[in-house]
Amino acid sequence: MTRIYVPRDSSALSLGAEKVAKAIAEHAARQNLAVEIIRNGSRGMFWLEPLVEVETPAGRIAYGPVDVADVPSLFAADFVNGGAHALKLGVTDELPWLKQQERLTFARVGITDPVSLTDYLAHDGYRGLQNALALQPAEIVQQVTDSGLRGRGGAAFPTGIKWKTVHDCKADQKYIVCNADEGDSGTYSDRMIMEGDPFVLIEGMTIAALAVGATQGYIYLRSEYPHALAVLNEAIQHAREKHYLGPNILGSGHAFELEVRRAAGAYVCGEETSLLESLEGKRGLVRFKPPLPAIEGLFGKPTVVNNVISFASVPIILDKGGAFYRDYGMGRSRGTLPIQLAGNIKHGGLVEKAFGVTLRQLLYDFGGGSATGRPIRAVQVGGPLGAYLPESQFDTPLDYEEFSKLWAVLGHGGIVAFDDTVDMAKMARYAFEFCAIESCGKCTPCRIGSTRGVEVMDKIMQGRDHAQNIALVRDLSDTMLNGSLCALGGMTPYPVLSAINHFPEDFGLNKKAQAA
Repeated sequence: MTRIYVPRDSSALSLGAEKVAKAIAEHAARQNLAVEIIRNGSRGMFWLEPLVEVETPAGRIAYGPVDVADVPSLFAADFVNGGAHALKLGVTDELPWLKQQERLTFARVGITDPVSLTDYLAHDGYRGLQNALALQPAEIVQQVTDSGLRGRGGAAFPTGIKWKTVHDCKADQKYIVCNADEGDSGTYSDRMIMEGDPFVLIEGMTIAALAVGATQGYIYLRSEYPHALAVLNEAIQHAREKHYLGPNILGSGHAFELEVRRAAGAYVCGEETSLLESLEGKRGLVRFKPPLPAIEGLFGKPTVVNNVISFASVPIILDKGGAFYRDYGMGRSRGTLPIQLAGNIKHGGLVEKAFGVTLRQLLYDFGGGSATGRPIRAVQVGGPLGAYLPESQFDTPLDYEEFSKLWAVLGHGGIVAFDDTVDMAKMARYAFEFCAIESCGKCTPCRIGSTRGVEVMDKIMQGRDHAQNIALVRDLSDTMLNGSLCALGGMTPYPVLSAINHFPEDFGLNKKAQAA
């Protein structure tokens, strides 16, 4: 029986994958061809979705992007045996986009059936958990510490240190909380891993539970992710049935239960303390720190709060060892980062590379330049509150410290490209407006500062007193940067000030005068 793979993730579905899968099944039935259609995750090449793959002795052969109207001609070309067709791309694993990556966290995404535990186990799944069960909790924490893994949600805090803090706390109850409230514009790696390989997240959270002594976990899932919700719940059910979750994990005597909770639909609930408030059933307001959530987190108990990709990076660390993972990357940025290319880019999609790859390589070698064919003028890295980088900084390697030198952040690894038609003053205004809409309202610098920022930006864009109003924006940004309670208000100045500093002509300023 020939196996045909058609993605089932939300990106492919939005481009017609469901209809394509149905059309392939109907044509095969009419021709009495024995085929098995497997609904895998996306390989991350969105410009080729729906990407249909056929298993052949030479490997999987890719065809894309496939429309329903293409299906009759694909069968006529004998595509079930890898036949020639205008949409034929060749052996999937040999496509340059995939071949040039280092896929550690996303190793199975696009290859396996996301909700098949059998498929997960056949592709090295749960080997990390098996190793973890043979270790003492402190030894698991040490493996994660040795790997150099830092939080992939944006803060880049060392994961091992966070876990050790929770491990060292004495408490009758501890929790594992996954921040899956992926709200940054241009980011989707959390969604892709949850829809394409949910077991790797479940395994990573289970290992975290063993490491710190937690027995209950929650995935706080973005409310706009219905497909991820369905896939996660189905995978959790399969894991529980086979005792990878539950009161006695694989007969070890360790207990760990896991539930998915839908988020409140607010950007600020991606901030960990606001998330915890929401998870407790309260309004998503930011908490003062200290105490840290690692000491007094969910319901006042020690809690590990990590991002989806952070947890999903753990199984391979426990499978192959901390040193294996640490060997990827540069400086203090170890391992790999799933990078999401979006905006005005020809080949948008997900690229997993070791730290050290440059923006220029990502934008042109993988992204193929802008979708419009015009020069890329600016890129925003790290979501809507990330800095704008000009072309002169495109050779910066992706590294937390190298970006910090530029007063920029890597954030969640989202890169949004803009061509030379972009108006950076409008983008700066948007940053203030975004903050004003999404502020939880608890602190004055964020709540009031963002609203005043929109007003001042309007004056600048109307050509009123440029120099005075730019100075006012800088003062306002300084207040928000240093006085806000959380990163929402504290990071809004990043896109605003980077836009003014690198693109002063868009604000009615002379470049030389601005530099002076």
